[in-house]
Formats: sequence, C-alpha cells, structure tokens
Amino acid sequence: MLQNGILDFLKDYPGMTIAPSRENDTILKGLFKFKAKVEGLPEIEDSYSLSIRIPSKFPFHIPIVEEDGGKIPRDHNYHINPDNTLCLGSPLRLFKKLSRNPTINVFAEECLVPYLYAVSYKLQNGGSFIFGELAHGQKGIIYDYTQLLGLTTRDQVIYALRLLGVNKRLANKQACPCKCGKRLGACNFRKVLNQYRQIAPSSYYREQLQNIKGY
Repeated sequence: MLQNGILDFLKDYPGMTIAPSRENDTILKGLFKFKAKVEGLPEIEDSYSLSIRIPSKFPFHIPIVEEDGGKIPRDHNYHINPDNTLCLGSPLRLFKKLSRNPTINVFAEECLVPYLYAVSYKLQNGGSFIFGELAHGQKGIIYDYTQLLGLTTRDQVIYALRLLGVNKRLANKQACPCKCGKRLGACNFRKVLNQYRQIAPSSYYREQLQNIKGY
C-alpha cells in the first residue's frame, strides 16, 4: 500500500522523485508545487525544494520534511526545528489526520500543504502564522494533546497516554484522567479514549508516552 501511495504521489507531484537511501526509509526529493486556497484568504500557488523521508513504519511514524532551497527563513517564526526539519504539528494530531486514509497524498494535502500555505502567506504578507502557532518542543506538544483529549494539564495527558498504552479492560478499572473521581469505565471520558483506541494500537501510545517523557 505504501508503494502504491508513493506512485500516486509522484503522479500528482511530478517535480518530486525517489532518491537513493541506505536505510529502509523512502526518500522523496525535488520541487514540490502546490496550489491551495483557504476560506477568506487568497489562493496561493507556490513551490519549495523539499526532501521527504517516509519512515518504514509509516503512518505510525510521520514523514520528516526538510526544505532544501533556503526559501524558508531558519528561525522559530517559521517553525523550523533545530535539526532543520519542518515543524508540521504534534505527532498525534498529524497521525489523526492520516488515520482514516494513511497515504502519502493525504499527508501532503492535510499536513504539508497547510504548513507551506501558511509559510507562503507569511512571506508575502508578514504577520503571524494564519493557522495559529504552538510553542516549540514538549510544551507545544503537551498543549496540543490537552486540546485533542479535552484535558488541562501535562500530568493528565501523560496519564491518559499511559491508559491508552494498556488494554481497555485494565484501563477502565483505573481512575479517570479527567479527575472526576470516578473510574474510567464509569466516566464519559472513556468515549474520548476509545476513539483513539480505534485508530492505533496500544504500542503506538506507549511510544508517544516515551517520546514525551524523553524530552
């Protein structure tokens, strides 16, 4: 499925090609051209020289994108990570966008193009990112996870990920992360976690928990 998805991507973005890789990952390089419009904002047609590394564990590991042409300023105002990769969003939010149809084209359309549109708009008009901005590093990830899960604190997010990392029956016997005083199985918050259980195995959430704790 990944191979077919890459072929579809190359048809839709003919400026990109498959580049040599010594690892199991697939690397796509070239000129990424896009045209996009946001309601209330102008249509933008632009292009960027990109390198997209697609991990062998896609979609559970999100593609890593670098801009090779120096068109995007290398500072936090344009959400460039210290390792020169593009900060497209928190891992869980990006994965959620991919979960229903995990293809490279969906990644391009739902994750990459919105970021590039925001960059192009900022380069042309100044101001802040039009889709809002997260803090960098763990602080931004934790904040975004509170929004996705409907929680308020870092400890609640970590506890919710821990519950997602074990089987449902065991998790439902534990205290609910929402701090209502009930066990999870007796609280409506279980429906929130069950939605996430449907899109990824428990091992995915254990990995997310380790990534957060590892910052």
